[in-house]
Amino acid sequence: MTFDLHSHSTHSDGLLTPPDLVARAARRGVGTLALTDHDDLSGLAAARVAAQQLDIALVNGVEISVSWQALTLHIVGLQIDPGNRELDAGLQQIRDGRLRRAEAMATSLEQAGIAGSLDGARAYAGNPELVSRTHFARFLVERGHAHDVAAVFKKYLTGDKPGHVPHQWASLQQAVGWINASGGMAVLAHPGRYKLGNAQRDKLLAEFKDLGGVGVEVVTGSHTVRQYADWGRHAQRYGLLASAGSDFHGPGESYRDLGNLPALPAGCTPVWSLF
Repeated sequence: MTFDLHSHSTHSDGLLTPPDLVARAARRGVGTLALTDHDDLSGLAAARVAAQQLDIALVNGVEISVSWQALTLHIVGLQIDPGNRELDAGLQQIRDGRLRRAEAMATSLEQAGIAGSLDGARAYAGNPELVSRTHFARFLVERGHAHDVAAVFKKYLTGDKPGHVPHQWASLQQAVGWINASGGMAVLAHPGRYKLGNAQRDKLLAEFKDLGGVGVEVVTGSHTVRQYADWGRHAQRYGLLASAGSDFHGPGESYRDLGNLPALPAGCTPVWSLF
């Protein structure tokens, strides 16, 4: 069975509705799919209906934004309970912060001579509570400020560039705590994307494990072949399970398509062994 435990729909920053995402996964031979929208659970019900119709196993998931030291990290929660009040309240806090950030991003872009970006970003957001940098990026492509979404982030929305707004997300302790309170499993998402020195990496993994983290996303769309092996070793060293997910957002905007994932490195214990 093919597992893909990281994907996004229009309920966060993906291009496909939950039913269309599930249908694409089924066509591509995925047997178990996790829908892990950013900081939001509203797409899970529709995804589950589609999964039952297409005979594909759906894992209830979420991807939570975290501030740790000077970095923004993402923690995936797998097999969470969408009805858990503690998780729901925590995610609502993050979404409220996202709206404030979106307003500040629009102000920054307007100061750089780009008007109408908030309404433009909202036009790309299927979920009015979740306007992200990706939605702003799609608007900037539409207006001709960059030729694709990847190019946007070289000129806007990061570092000291127009549209960038520093933001304080949930703490690592909060994110792992909310996931565990809901009966889920916390997984460190795409760790190869974070600028971590060796000491900082070890501190993060130790703290994550101590807080109740269960796994590391070893195989993911943005990792290189070498990073598969490296993060497989780090997971084993800290007694963490290995996960695999494409981090699919939509055709033309993702490193890998749904299900297009190699096997986990030898010696790794898959997180789905606990499903």
